[in-house]
Amino acid sequence: MSIYPPPKLLPEDDAVIELIIEQKQQLKYHISNTPQRWSGLLRRNSMARAIQGSNSIEGYHATMDDVVAAIEDEEPMDANTETWREILGYRNAMTYVLQLSEDVHFEFHPQLLRSLHFMMLQHSLKKMPGRWRPGDIYVVNEATEERVYEGPDAVLVPALIQELVTYLNSPSDCHVIVKAAMAHLNFTMIHPFKDGNGRMARALQTLVLSREGTVSPVFSSIEEWLGRNTQPYYDILAKVGGGAWHPEHDAHPWVQFCLTAHFQQAHTLVKRNNWLAKVYGEVTAKASALGLPDRAELTLVDASFGHRLRAGRYREENDISDVVASRDLRKMCELGLLIPHGEKRGRYYTGAPALTGIAAKHKVGGRAEDPYDLIRSRASAEASPLLPGI
Repeated sequence: MSIYPPPKLLPEDDAVIELIIEQKQQLKYHISNTPQRWSGLLRRNSMARAIQGSNSIEGYHATMDDVVAAIEDEEPMDANTETWREILGYRNAMTYVLQLSEDVHFEFHPQLLRSLHFMMLQHSLKKMPGRWRPGDIYVVNEATEERVYEGPDAVLVPALIQELVTYLNSPSDCHVIVKAAMAHLNFTMIHPFKDGNGRMARALQTLVLSREGTVSPVFSSIEEWLGRNTQPYYDILAKVGGGAWHPEHDAHPWVQFCLTAHFQQAHTLVKRNNWLAKVYGEVTAKASALGLPDRAELTLVDASFGHRLRAGRYREENDISDVVASRDLRKMCELGLLIPHGEKRGRYYTGAPALTGIAAKHKVGGRAEDPYDLIRSRASAEASPLLPGI
C-alpha cells in the first residue's frame, strides 16, 4: 500500500475506543429521550460549532450567530464577505455529507471528493474548485515563512486518491474511528487541491464516521475540538508527515490524537446536553408560568445561551404570520425576557438577564480528561494490592 496504512493498535487504544463507544451510546440514549425541538437545537448548534471550528483553523473566524444564520439560510450579522462565502461553502458541503450518511447506494469515489471541494470553494474560481492541483504544493508557516510540508508530485495525485477511495470502500478490520482518522491523514498528506485541503480532509473524516450510523454525523465530528486545539493539530500532522510525503511513517501517534479528540468531544457533547436539559426545563417552566405560547420556548432557550434572534426565523420556525410573530416577540420583551436592538429589517433580539442568568447558573466548567491517563489510572488501581482488611 503506497498510502499511509492504519497502525497496529495497542490494548490501551482499544480501551479508549470502548470509552468513546460508551459515551456515544449515552448521548444517543439522552437524545432519543428528549423533546424533538430540544434535540434539534442541540443538533443545529453542534453542526454550527463544527463549521465554525473547521473554518477557524484556516483563518476564517465567524461568530456562532453567523454560522447559525448560514444554516438557517439567513443574512449574516457580522461576517465580512470573504468569511461569509467560506462559511456558506462549507455549510453546503456538510449538508451534502449529512444527506450521504443515509444513502443506501453510497460509495466513495474520486469525483465525489471533487464535487465536495467544488461546493466548498465555488465562490473562488482562482482556487480551482473541483480540480486536482496541476503542480507542486507547499504548506508554509505564515509566521516564519518557512516551508513545513511539501505534497507528493502532482502526477501522483489521481492514483493516490484512487487508492484512498479503494481503501475506504473495502471492508476493514479496524474500527470506523480509526478508518476515518486514516482518511483524514492520507487526504491531508496527499494535498490534492490547490486550496481547501484541510477542510476537505476534516469533512471526509466526518463523512466516513457518518456511514457508521451510531449517532447523527454532527455528533460524530471532531471539527469543533480541532478548532479549539489548532496548534496541537498542526504539531501532530507535522510529526507524522515529517515535512514531505512519507507514507512509511508510523501513523499511530495521529490515531491516538484522534481518539483523544473523539473522547473529549463526546464528553463535551454529553455535558452540553445535560446543560441544555436543565436550561430547557427552567426556561419552559418560566414561559408557561408567564402565559407564553409553546412556540416561544425554543426561541427563549436559544436566547438564554446568548444567541441573537431575528423575527424572520421565529416566524418561519413556527409557521406563523408576521403579525403573530411581532406580537409574540413584543410580549416577550414586555415581560423582560428579550431585549430588542435596531430598527425594522435590522432588528434582532437578545436574551435579557432573566434568561441568560438561567444558562449561566447551570453551566458546568472543566475540561475532559485525557482518555489515556484515565485508562492508565484505572489499570494502576486494579493492579494495586489491597491491604488486609480493606
